Amino acid sequence: MVADEVVAKFDSVDTTAICDGDKSIRVLDSGIRARSAGVRIVGTAFTVRCRGDFFGVLRAIEAASPGDVIVVDGGGREIAFAGELFARGALARRLGGIIIDGGYRDISYVRGCELPIYSRFITPMAGTTSQLGELQIPVTCGGVPVSPGDVILADEEGVIVVEPERVEALLDAAAATKEAEARVVAKLDAGATLSDGINVDAHTEALRKGERSTLQFLP
Repeated sequence: MVADEVVAKFDSVDTTAICDGDKSIRVLDSGIRARSAGVRIVGTAFTVRCRGDFFGVLRAIEAASPGDVIVVDGGGREIAFAGELFARGALARRLGGIIIDGGYRDISYVRGCELPIYSRFITPMAGTTSQLGELQIPVTCGGVPVSPGDVILADEEGVIVVEPERVEALLDAAAATKEAEARVVAKLDAGATLSDGINVDAHTEALRKGERSTLQFLP
């Protein structure tokens, strides 16, 4: 389970601010979309790989610990790997969410579910239940690698994957970004322009001269 302080830090930021601090962060393909009422995720990845068969997902839900996020490498197939019962089962086990590179079904229930559920497709057709699937191995989901124990963070903007040893530093940097953005918003609300809050002129001049420069918030 992710430490309480990490959960608290994520409560005050978002995935955009985290990505602003590091352009190398793994971001799942935007085709992996939220299907549920709850969208915010912060938890450790419990990975599953399966192809055309959803029994591995059931096994993962029953084996995962509270707070874990089920991350399913379904090969991007348009077939349902989970539905209402799996969502209810994950809630009963106090899991952190379900993310499937494949299909989800029973959306009439899922759209009001507080458990965050993401999938690439919505489809009524479920897979078979004759294969064990592979649990807790490195997988690919949404086009990026995910390993067991990676930290999954998600909100309305999308889903990102972070190495556990880096997450606190990234969240601290994201908090600083949100504070800087708040200063710019206050200036804009007071009638200022973006150039009053961001070094637009200095950055423009430096780029024209071929000098190294970064776009930054002004104090």
